[in-house]
Amino acid sequence: MNKKIGILGSMPEEVEEVVSLLNNVKKRAIGLRTFYEGDYKGTEVVVGISGWGKVASAVSVSVLIHEFHISELIFTGVAGGLQKDLRIGDIVVGSRLVQHDMDARPLLKRFEISTLNQIFMESPREQVETAKQAVESLIQDDDFYAHLNALESLQLQKPRLFVGDIASGDQFFACTMQKEALLSVLPTVLCVEMEGASVAQVCCEYALPFTIIRIISDSADENSSVDFVSFIKEIAGKYSIEIIKHILNHSFRNKKTG
Repeated sequence: MNKKIGILGSMPEEVEEVVSLLNNVKKRAIGLRTFYEGDYKGTEVVVGISGWGKVASAVSVSVLIHEFHISELIFTGVAGGLQKDLRIGDIVVGSRLVQHDMDARPLLKRFEISTLNQIFMESPREQVETAKQAVESLIQDDDFYAHLNALESLQLQKPRLFVGDIASGDQFFACTMQKEALLSVLPTVLCVEMEGASVAQVCCEYALPFTIIRIISDSADENSSVDFVSFIKEIAGKYSIEIIKHILNHSFRNKKTG
């Protein structure tokens, strides 16, 4: 099977610039979703916007699998930081994903996914390593930051890389009580968002390699210090496109040497 990479974000600002990287772009509407097919240095790519939440993202991944026959998925976007050492702007590569609002007790353990009989869904090691290399390349690219005026205007530092657990659920975290309650039962989780673990579930059921990358946009409490819309457009979107470029270039190099 030829490599065909699906790329998703929950909002246009997170992935729309990726379309500009592609050649021979074709626009295709399926249901309420629009997808963009093209190629990047000979690798087929499909870009889409999932919308917010677990159901929306699961539907989008399913469409990519059944209609576009992707061989790999990348999901990127923002998340709320839970651990104290995470700063706004830091980048998290998900090694394990968990649905924090899944609770079928006493029939199943809390957080357990019945179809998979597991709580945490693991991203394949190769995908995690490739994403780590992509983020590290971004962090070390001083020329990129020299032209990123928003970093200074939003009073942010260069990002740091974290690899670990990400929790997903159909809730937007905006208070300390929510944050502390989640950490009391899932203490290893780095950040919280609304799509990653549902994407991971679909990918695990179809044995599809996946990568979840999140940029910390806020502290998941009442004290967010950055304008959210500006952050998405000026920071998260720029980081996402650079990380995805590195991953696609990695795919291109492997294709040449394979």
